[in-house]
Amino acid sequence: FSEVLPINEKLTTEFYKAILDAKFKTELIGKYGQHLFDMAALNIKGFDPVIIEELKELNKLANEYTKVKGTAEIDFKGEKLNLPGIGKYLVDADRSVRQEADTARWGFFASKQKELDKLYDDMVKLRHQMAQKMGYEKFTDLGYVLMGRIDYNRDMVRSFREQIVKHIVPIATKLRERQRRRLGYDQLMSWDLNFNFVSGNPKPKGTPEEILQKGRKMYKELSEETHQFFEHMLKYDLLDVINRPGKADAGFCWELSNYKHPFIFANFNGTSGDIDVLTHEAGHAFQYFSSNNTPVIDYRWPTSEACEIHSMSMEFLCYPWMEMFFEEDAEKYFFSHMNNSILFLPYGCAVDHFQHIIYENPEMTPDERAKAWKEMEDLYLPDRNESGIEYLDNGRFWQKQGHIYEMPFYYIDYVLAQICAFQFWQKNQKDSKKAWEDYLRLCKEGGKQPFLKLVELADLKSPFEDGVLKSVAEDIERHLDQIDDTKF
Repeated sequence: FSEVLPINEKLTTEFYKAILDAKFKTELIGKYGQHLFDMAALNIKGFDPVIIEELKELNKLANEYTKVKGTAEIDFKGEKLNLPGIGKYLVDADRSVRQEADTARWGFFASKQKELDKLYDDMVKLRHQMAQKMGYEKFTDLGYVLMGRIDYNRDMVRSFREQIVKHIVPIATKLRERQRRRLGYDQLMSWDLNFNFVSGNPKPKGTPEEILQKGRKMYKELSEETHQFFEHMLKYDLLDVINRPGKADAGFCWELSNYKHPFIFANFNGTSGDIDVLTHEAGHAFQYFSSNNTPVIDYRWPTSEACEIHSMSMEFLCYPWMEMFFEEDAEKYFFSHMNNSILFLPYGCAVDHFQHIIYENPEMTPDERAKAWKEMEDLYLPDRNESGIEYLDNGRFWQKQGHIYEMPFYYIDYVLAQICAFQFWQKNQKDSKKAWEDYLRLCKEGGKQPFLKLVELADLKSPFEDGVLKSVAEDIERHLDQIDDTKF
């Protein structure tokens, strides 16, 4: 694949050039819509045969990064664990166990630091070289093209991040303080960040097989469309979610395009994240299932920030069934999930801002990149204390984030989509029937329109619109303030 995909990209570009030059272009636009041709024009700006060798090398480096993480063997309590496997210990109720597990996890990354530094250094320089070969000053401009961003730009993203700092960071800081008081600690350390309650984080009840069967019941009751979808997933064995040695540390949905099947890859590890897979990744898969019969393959998926609306919104739409998975811990899950959704927003912006700095300054050394990450933490995550782990204190947390290596600039997408998903949560509280109708319409549309047009189609407000982020944030804050989290 590493060798062949760039060659395939060349053929795809030739196809796009052909339809843009087609004699019957006007008739084709009338039949398939303008968006296909806008995407075609953008695709041409993102590829040139002169960069094929760089693309091949980048694919090899991305595979190497996945391999480094996927082959982790961490000795812990008499077990050899991979990165997903140690996850359950990172949320253990015993603080000393969490500290030991966190130290072991980051110890693995520290043992690979030089390798990870070099991999990223090579990738940044290759991407910069590609951009310059194609006539771009920096990779940032090419990166936005490769992400298919038609209806928003860097200035809009920068302004959005500034709004996150103004309106969300203070809320996130208060939530971290609530967490500290709830846990009764003098200060939160890195091994405490994902642990929410003295009584322990909410855990799903049952074996992986039982969880899948509960998912089956949930989707049968949610709607006829989701019932058909999940039966299809089970019938054709399209969920690979059981953790096993050597399995890649990843969770994603993709397609088996010849069969028009979505496919979910993940690692169940006994945490609430197992249920998030059943909602988040299934949201992606449901959208593909709903729009995969379009004759234009380009319309089966939208761009990534629109895709993340499907996944994140499905998490909220499935709230009524969480008691089935968590039983007496359902309320704890609701608070934890909403709390974590808010806390994610500043981190997502830190990742995006960091990448803008890196690609504007491609000659940075690894240590200078680490310093830039610490600056992002100071801006977006001011409550984070990493003094107990040298690797983190040295500014290397970002090396666990695969998107930074493999899919540059794919991260603000989650933040934009989360603001849209919160709006589905608001709708679902007021009128679940309308919320589902809007969501289903969005999924069926697939990628026939760019991001902001899809947002409008779903009767949502653009996250870039003045006041939207502030309004949504205040509503979520009021909701969380009404919950007595000390009872958990």
